[in-house]
Amino acid sequence: MKLFMRFLKQWDIQIMVIPAILVVFVFHYVPMWGILTAFQDYNPGKGLLHSPWVGFKHFRMFFNAPEFGLVMRNTIVISLLKLLIGFPAPIILALMLNEVKHAVYKRIVQTISYLPHFISWVIISGFVISMLSVDNGSINMLLKQLHLIQEPVSWLSMPEYFWAILVTTGVWKEIGFGAIVYLAAIAGVDPHQYEAASIDGAGRFRQILSITIPSITPVIMIFLILAVSQILNAGFEEILLLTNQGINVILRPVSDIIDTYVYRVGIINYRYSYATAAGLFKSVISVGLLVAANWIARKLGRASLW
Repeated sequence: MKLFMRFLKQWDIQIMVIPAILVVFVFHYVPMWGILTAFQDYNPGKGLLHSPWVGFKHFRMFFNAPEFGLVMRNTIVISLLKLLIGFPAPIILALMLNEVKHAVYKRIVQTISYLPHFISWVIISGFVISMLSVDNGSINMLLKQLHLIQEPVSWLSMPEYFWAILVTTGVWKEIGFGAIVYLAAIAGVDPHQYEAASIDGAGRFRQILSITIPSITPVIMIFLILAVSQILNAGFEEILLLTNQGINVILRPVSDIIDTYVYRVGIINYRYSYATAAGLFKSVISVGLLVAANWIARKLGRASLW
């Protein structure tokens, strides 16, 4: 009753949420009926109601597929590399930018660093492929000028370099935009704490360790929980584009993740039920990781989502 009375008092504010709720319901909850195809031999001509039910047949096929181990390894390794390198990178950039006193220089660095976030992966991947090209690629030309290599290297044809290229590209694209949130959190730190620390003789590095980082820890924990829940999203778009839509079979042993496998085996070959089963498996694992990460954060006494 109290909740209803509060809603009535705030009806002019609450009503503004209705369009967002409708968008989420229509585009995120209504399509969830498609999950049922994972338990059917789905036939588009028969539809959901008349396609035969087969239980966990497609899940068993996915787990027993020869590529399952390789796909899981690549997905987990790429995701962990992105988490270990890509997650702290915006925090470090924000801490460094916070120490810059020259406002114009600081604004220029911020603008340049978060600009790649607004560029699509199609353009970013084309740019990376051009830079790494054997024919007049800027990386090869630079390394030759520095006498570090004798002949141009075909970077995107050598599996041993692919993970480094992928992680570096991802960090470059998102580091600036991620730093904005942490800069906003740093701006909210009480400046009197820095003044008190300075009077006590603490230098800037000590102030960062003792004031800045502890103050933004709740924000870091929230983003870390969300990052852990996305650990099986290793990057469908960038991998597909950097491997020439999966055609580059030389890179497949190190680039084939769950999403690209589902696209290649499930969607292109019209195996919709199989693709849905693999995608549902990934979603269930992601939800489990989200709940586990949130539970651990609460046990540690840190900020949590709920």
